[in-house]
Amino acid sequence: MPQRLAAFAQRPGRHQCSLGSLSLFISLVLSAAASLRGASRVLALWGAMIDLPEAVPSWYTGRLWLLRVGYYKLTRPQEQATDWVWIVDHTVQMGAEKCFVILGIRLSALPPPGTCLGHEHVEPIALSPVKNSTGEVVYQQLTEAVARTGVPREILSDGGADVKAGVEQFRRAHAETCTIYDVKHKTALVLKHELKADPAWQEFTQQAAQTKQRVQQTSLAFLAPPTQRRKARYMNVESLIRWGGNLLGYVEQPQRADQADVPPERLAEHYGWIRDFRDQLRVWGELLQMVEAVEHFVRTQGLSRGCHRALEQLLAPIAHTERVRQAGQQLLAFVKAESGTAAPQERLLGSSEVIESVFGKQKRLEHHQANSGFTGLLLTLSAMVSKTTQEVIHKALETVSTKRVRQWCQQHLGPSIQAQRQTAFRTQHKGEQNRFPFRQAA
Repeated sequence: MPQRLAAFAQRPGRHQCSLGSLSLFISLVLSAAASLRGASRVLALWGAMIDLPEAVPSWYTGRLWLLRVGYYKLTRPQEQATDWVWIVDHTVQMGAEKCFVILGIRLSALPPPGTCLGHEHVEPIALSPVKNSTGEVVYQQLTEAVARTGVPREILSDGGADVKAGVEQFRRAHAETCTIYDVKHKTALVLKHELKADPAWQEFTQQAAQTKQRVQQTSLAFLAPPTQRRKARYMNVESLIRWGGNLLGYVEQPQRADQADVPPERLAEHYGWIRDFRDQLRVWGELLQMVEAVEHFVRTQGLSRGCHRALEQLLAPIAHTERVRQAGQQLLAFVKAESGTAAPQERLLGSSEVIESVFGKQKRLEHHQANSGFTGLLLTLSAMVSKTTQEVIHKALETVSTKRVRQWCQQHLGPSIQAQRQTAFRTQHKGEQNRFPFRQAA
């Protein structure tokens, strides 16, 4: 019997479901973007198809499995070493709390050049929810994490105010640690510098927003611009620039048979304005190409001494205007400075994209529960990273009890916003019942 099918004949201690069903449920949630209820339903269908002789787990049971796996990964011992990289950032939910997250990987375990860092490569080092975060708080959180891995060689972050202050304080106490600024946030700053003061860009974004409002309920909605983000907007301009370039090409191409249902006069009325930005779109497109080339290089190659020279050769054919060349020089200077902290023959990490990706995945899993602030599902964040093999799942469910997970939640998480709301309204309803007893009879 193949090993994966044999898992359906194995049962962890004190569990009614087989290791195969446990692994399938967790894989559906972590790897197939299934919801907790969706994964439970899939297992029911799967069990019916193959006549599996075991009970179908409820979504809540599966949730507890995930939390136990997350707790296991978060608390299992890590090897003490001097080449750890800590990727640090805050994730937020509704409410005042923040959660300081540290993901770690050893430099000796980095994937080979040309490969992006994935969720399976990093280990959860810390999940620390706090109501108030300052530089001193971050410093204490970093100091506590030393017990898990030893003093790290590198700390990689997005440079947020409290994180930056805490990391700098930590580095003063540990000179062997270097700090690296995430390349994606650096390119966003360069784009902000180039676009925020550009009157043409302001007019372009305004025209796009107005056009979206006019056409989104019409037959021309298929050409509508993407929704513009208010937060971190300069980290997400690529879709708008690409849309502008594609729209310009569509408007200026000769009429085709498949465009017969788009009257030229309507097309010109709603989208003709894009022609006014022909030259600007070419420059913005080059600028975007430059930024993406730098991000991809750092993401896949890392930062090593002299790496800026290879990057310079890659960027040379991209810039055709002085404006783009100057932006490229800023990014080259940044890469040169950051890579200068690497020791000879050392390759540092330069992109914190993996932690942003994990945050996005965890918020997708929480879905509407994110409106309750941090809940026990926070532990799924650590379940999402590192390798989740059947052996890991088996070990987690054998060694981590539900009681221990609940104790962790009680210790680190206060009452959720939903729980506070229920308590507040329950008190209010009791008062109303005392004042208006006839409601009870009704």
